[in-house]
Amino acid sequence: MSRTHELRLMARIAQLYYGEGMKQAEISKLLHISQASVSRLITRALSEGIVRITIAAPRGTFPQTEAALRDRYGLDEVIVADCFEDREDAILAAIGAAAAHYFETTMTDGEVIGISSWSASLLRMVDAIHPLKRVKAERVVQILGGIGNPSVQSHATQLTTRLAELAGAEPMLLPSQGVASSSAARLVMLGDSYVRGTMDQFRRVTMALIGVGALQPSVMLANSGNSFTGEELNDLAARGAVGDICLRFFDIDGKPVGGPFDERIIGMSLDELKTVPRVVAVAGGERKVAALHGALQTGLINVFVTDKFTAEKLAEWPAGNGIPQ
Repeated sequence: MSRTHELRLMARIAQLYYGEGMKQAEISKLLHISQASVSRLITRALSEGIVRITIAAPRGTFPQTEAALRDRYGLDEVIVADCFEDREDAILAAIGAAAAHYFETTMTDGEVIGISSWSASLLRMVDAIHPLKRVKAERVVQILGGIGNPSVQSHATQLTTRLAELAGAEPMLLPSQGVASSSAARLVMLGDSYVRGTMDQFRRVTMALIGVGALQPSVMLANSGNSFTGEELNDLAARGAVGDICLRFFDIDGKPVGGPFDERIIGMSLDELKTVPRVVAVAGGERKVAALHGALQTGLINVFVTDKFTAEKLAEWPAGNGIPQ
């Protein structure tokens, strides 16, 4: 077959397949050539530029920004939610809805889901989830202590129990403070059978839902009593900390900033989080940009849900180490 005739046949098949929506079996019957040949020529039509596929991004979606963040931080998936105002409450609503859709469409039967407490973004996510009917998780495990000020403690409990209800799963609460008063007090709490029983489930978690905290705690976390003193936060800042995951701090390059603080935390460690197959971070907002840049460099996060304003700032973050001046 001459080159010209072969190209004409490729173009003819491509027109039938892409232009007229015919199936490969139908094209095979119409043109009296094998279906294997039809498939091969469709593939060649793409590689030789006879067919060029363009994707028109729907309004309110940001595929280029998502791709830039995936490439920059080595992520499996990035979901950028449309948001009309660069304001915390608007951002929380947008990323909460986007994270809820992601959860609803990707959760599989038998998942053991870990969820961090004291996260406003995760609370919005849970509020936006519809009850799942086709699949059921096995358990929803609280991966950071949720006992604190009674006026806000219900938020931490609601995250776990409500998500378990929506996913048809058994809830496992972590009935302790997130930050103990001392390492000795932490050891006492770890002796509780309910606390130990929940923490024993950490190694079984298949999907972890986490927030990312800035160095200065959110209003919810500060009001809960599960935060460090101003002096302790100043010490963390002096050692380069920019944010935390489950109250485990890291610097701008994603390296852990450990120390005596870790000996007081009751929750999943960064090493434990590293073994989870899928870690989904849900966070956004101006005050968290540096913390998110550091968090995305820890190598712990697979999926990142954020808003368009935060995503643009992260995409424009200058190369190299340190915080831009």
